[in-house]
Amino acid sequence: MESDSFLLRARVVVPVSRPPIDEGAVFVSGERICEVGEWSDLAARHPDRRVIDLADQILLPGLINTHCHLDYTRMAGGIPPRKSFSDWIKAILAYKADWSYTDFAESWMAGANMLLKYGTTTVLDIEAVPELLSEVWSSTPLRVISALEMTGIRSGRKPDEILAAALAAVPGAAPQNKTVALSPHSLYSTQPDLIRIAADTARKRGWLMTTHVSESTEELDMFLRQSGPLHDWLQPQRDMSDCAGESPVTRLNRLGALSENFIAVHANCLDEADLELLADHGCSVVHCPRSHDYFQHPAFPLEQLRQRGINLCLGTDSLASVRGTNRPNIELNLFKEMQSLAKTNPGVSAEFILRMATVNGARAINQTGEIGEITVGATADLVAIPRRFDVTDPYRTIIEHQGPVTFSMIDGRQVQPAEGGQVGSGSAQE
Repeated sequence: MESDSFLLRARVVVPVSRPPIDEGAVFVSGERICEVGEWSDLAARHPDRRVIDLADQILLPGLINTHCHLDYTRMAGGIPPRKSFSDWIKAILAYKADWSYTDFAESWMAGANMLLKYGTTTVLDIEAVPELLSEVWSSTPLRVISALEMTGIRSGRKPDEILAAALAAVPGAAPQNKTVALSPHSLYSTQPDLIRIAADTARKRGWLMTTHVSESTEELDMFLRQSGPLHDWLQPQRDMSDCAGESPVTRLNRLGALSENFIAVHANCLDEADLELLADHGCSVVHCPRSHDYFQHPAFPLEQLRQRGINLCLGTDSLASVRGTNRPNIELNLFKEMQSLAKTNPGVSAEFILRMATVNGARAINQTGEIGEITVGATADLVAIPRRFDVTDPYRTIIEHQGPVTFSMIDGRQVQPAEGGQVGSGSAQE
């Protein structure tokens, strides 16, 4: 569908940044949202505009997945949970070693298609194989931030060489709505200087930086106590002098990594000082509920993070760390993440959970007012789901939604259903 001017009509419009609108409508012109309000008002002001009538559905902003590994999508069900976190790392390294470039590319595209199917319109993806970006970027309408993953412990390369190699693999001309960020994988899998120069490069270029932080008790034991399975496995492979009794968050702060452009992934094991550092530097934290359940990590400190005003968002992580053995039924789906979070945190409102997958995600990637909400001036990234007649709260209907979305658009262009799909159309006069 070509970008033009039209009205979207729905039984309920959920802007997220303002209360829901019954019998609502959105006026879209080109890529942008120009008006949001009641259908009767917008139809009267634009009587000759084409109408996409979503009938008895809920229209909401496209979901924002702030942590994903698209490369690993087809590993779903391939790695059963291990006794220790370090054992799982060994297992995925062995799994990846047998994959070709084609395996990673096909896995990436399979994941991108899953995200579109289930309402994600923006993803912050950790890219382990940046050479495939020139191919896959142009193959999806998704809004993608590809965070270049860097490790280096096993290769023994110098940090500046690792960063230079990652940057060199990025295509010169990115398609519309495709950008890059930096992702030193974690403190335990990198050298301190790589964290430092990556943070400095991201700051100078205005890029995001995202890192796995304090994910497991094994990571905490390694840095605080110089002990545990992760420490013992890595000791022959890396200089352990940075394991000097400091928490991972404190260590990241000393390396200059913490800032408003920093997204901490997982952050399950935090003390009071860690919480204060994340809050003081304006960092965001992304929680991946199904991955958290897979590893049986300590309880995610959601309330402690909320109390300090830390921006919380949602991610799917990879399907290599989602429970299940029936591969076709294991999919990248932010609705499933919202449901998992609601189950483990029954006191958290459905509205807040939806915010984690929309406006909070937009804030984390510096896109507030652009995506993640239905507001004047925002990009028309929108999705729709059926309204449940047995639930009066639209937020609850949204987070309990099962199955694919019935409609979605990115940059004002319809991407779901595919061409020839059944979405009502007419004019405001009808």
